[in-house]
Amino acid sequence: MRNGDVLAVVSQSGPTVNFFDAVTHELLDVLEVPAEPHELCFDPDHRILYCTNAYHSGYYHANSGRARELVVIDPDQRRIIDSIDLSPEHGPHGLALDRGRQRLYISVEATDELPGGVVVLDTGSRERVGRIDTMAPGPHWFDITPDGRRGFATNKEAPYVSVVDLETDTFLARVEVPGSEGLAITPDGKHVCVATPYGDFAGDTAEPGIRIIDTATNAVIRTLPLEHQVFPVHVTSTGLLLVGEVVMSPGADSTLGVQESGRLSVFAPETYELLGTVEVGKFPLTTSSSPDGSRAYVSAAVSSTVAVVDLENLELVGELPVARKGEPGAHGLAYVPSR
Repeated sequence: MRNGDVLAVVSQSGPTVNFFDAVTHELLDVLEVPAEPHELCFDPDHRILYCTNAYHSGYYHANSGRARELVVIDPDQRRIIDSIDLSPEHGPHGLALDRGRQRLYISVEATDELPGGVVVLDTGSRERVGRIDTMAPGPHWFDITPDGRRGFATNKEAPYVSVVDLETDTFLARVEVPGSEGLAITPDGKHVCVATPYGDFAGDTAEPGIRIIDTATNAVIRTLPLEHQVFPVHVTSTGLLLVGEVVMSPGADSTLGVQESGRLSVFAPETYELLGTVEVGKFPLTTSSSPDGSRAYVSAAVSSTVAVVDLENLELVGELPVARKGEPGAHGLAYVPSR
């Protein structure tokens, strides 16, 4: 981390993107954006932020209509510079950037005519250059291997992770899992770490945990069992696996229940040994880290905070409050290094 670095944080019901000084944690600015912003992605080559807007209001399967917008933000001037209409696609969620091929991948929900998929944009022209079907109703998180050849999409209801070929823009394979939430690929590209099962809070009997997928064979080679439902998954530049667990009070009902403070579980690179846990906000939804891997950031939707975690000492070193107007608060995250 260095002076001038900024952490951008979505407030889903703000609806805003909040800019914090990454060193001092001071709130620098708040930018209003269209309804229901979800995830952020920083493109360092063009120095812009992308922000998906999934719905007009509400949540997955409980919304007033799916949005079709991708907002482009100048993070230095903190203003919207473009809005990309993804029609006829709708419900954009996850974002993944391939700097080498100058491509941006945006996961979108199924329409009446098409299955869920990934829209491909050229980051230079911001024009659509393709679509990849993922053969599931609603892919959410999407990530790509470091060489840009393969992509992996989690699917909430569908019992598999979708594997796609990014050189031919085609569907390749299904890796069976009991529904899935977040995912992240290791820096060496060998493993995909997937949160399972789908967190619908409806009494799913599948044990929560992380499925480790071998990218060479597209097979689950290991499961890391966890005590609580997992939503966000992130791998740092140093290879640490960060997992956000949602903790609910005993006897809570099958909606969102009564939320307690969440948990960030940290696993070692390659061996996946549990190194420790840190208490974070209620309902951790997105996890990210600084480029040097020294800090973790965990946004919590119910408490509407971002926990700042020192990954060397595994301790909480800050908590950033994110203003909101409704129930859902802090969501997507992006680290913006200084020029």
